[in-house]
Amino acid sequence: MPTTPLTQQNFQTVVATNHIVLVDFWATWCGWCTRFAPVYEASSQTHRDIVHATVEAEAEPALAAAGQVDRYPWIMAFREGMLVHSQAGFLPPAQLEELVQQIRWMDMETFRREHGQPSHGATAPAVTEPADGRTGLVPGPHPYGWPGLRPA
Repeated sequence: MPTTPLTQQNFQTVVATNHIVLVDFWATWCGWCTRFAPVYEASSQTHRDIVHATVEAEAEPALAAAGQVDRYPWIMAFREGMLVHSQAGFLPPAQLEELVQQIRWMDMETFRREHGQPSHGATAPAVTEPADGRTGLVPGPHPYGWPGLRPA
């Protein structure tokens, strides 16, 4: 998947509607940004399930200011709409891959707890045993994935 340019108009939508979003803040005059661009593009081809977005900081100064970006390249990572990583500096391919894997496999319940965010499990239905011993769907809303099943 090619990289996706972000602007003030689409930033929130892209971050909110995709499971994992990496954002590369860059500047046209930045030599390290030029060196990082092919590394980032290669990662976007390898990890097609992750949005690899770019922000040209000179064209989008409000986004750079909101993210407190003051050096380039700067990588931010969002998972489930939450900022989970923000760091300046060139990343060689192996380090970018390590970052992608850390974000992909991080424990989001622990992250939410440590950062005061509501737990996904807070709205999950409780598993209950029906009086007649039958199995089936647990009543109530199901946030995502397989609905809760009653034990057999």
